[in-house]
Amino acid sequence: MADPVDLPTPSRPPVRGPAPRALVFGGSGQIGRALLARLSAGGWEVLAVSRRPQPGLPGVQWQCGELAAPGRLPAAVDAIFSCGPLDGFAQWFARQAPACGRVIAFGSTSLEVKRDSMDAAERDVAARLQAAETGLFEAAAARDAAATVLRPTLIYGAGRDATLTRIATLAGRLHGFVLPSDARGLRQPVHVDDLAEAALACLQAPATHGRAYAVPGGETLAYREMVARVLAALPGRPRLWLLPAPLFRALLAPARLAGLASDFGDAALARMRQDLVFDAGPARRDLGYAPRAFAPTAAMFTPPA
Repeated sequence: MADPVDLPTPSRPPVRGPAPRALVFGGSGQIGRALLARLSAGGWEVLAVSRRPQPGLPGVQWQCGELAAPGRLPAAVDAIFSCGPLDGFAQWFARQAPACGRVIAFGSTSLEVKRDSMDAAERDVAARLQAAETGLFEAAAARDAAATVLRPTLIYGAGRDATLTRIATLAGRLHGFVLPSDARGLRQPVHVDDLAEAALACLQAPATHGRAYAVPGGETLAYREMVARVLAALPGRPRLWLLPAPLFRALLAPARLAGLASDFGDAALARMRQDLVFDAGPARRDLGYAPRAFAPTAAMFTPPA
């Protein structure tokens, strides 16, 4: 009698549960786009709310709406992300959010930077950010949800920021850029992709529950050095001109009248001399945050079509 033959066991596909579901506000913004790409690649089912129709992305369903009227939402999701204004999101979440165990929202280091500003409007921004964080944490606790707030520094990388991309655009148009020679305040520019990674890392980091974190970039450098690197990355390498501070201030008034610096106030000028440095240690410890150094390319400051 022949020896029995061990027949191979037919392979079976792995048993998988349903895909996790996320609700995203601000998905059409610079951080939101980077976050949606990662959620899509990770197999999430995403409902993203936007005021206008958006291009498709696998696993992402766009719904026209806004925080005041987001449209019909699911009764429950696994995570809610907010990449837009924190104050509006906190008010919406306290009022009508779906059942959800995890909330990740982006705030801003302006909460600290503008708290003691000489500009009353900037102090109001800081106060609203503080109130929004407090309200979000209180509402999350009342709903048995775990909330985390991430406070970015100066954002770049998607060609949609209001600082470095604007500088790059003006420098390209004028073939140069002017700064006061005392613009030596320290900065920590942070790439949008590092922020998206940080948001996802929070999902697997229980230590982040109920906490707010500064999420600066991976390098600290002087304001004028930061601008010099941006200009060096642009086609034609526009020149950076450093003027004595009194001369720069004298030229600022006509520049404002010409519309080149219409929203560049005295408080913003003063901040060029201030060190705006934040500790990434807590984020590094609790969620493995590891942002990149500042190595800009022209593409990072090219506005999307």
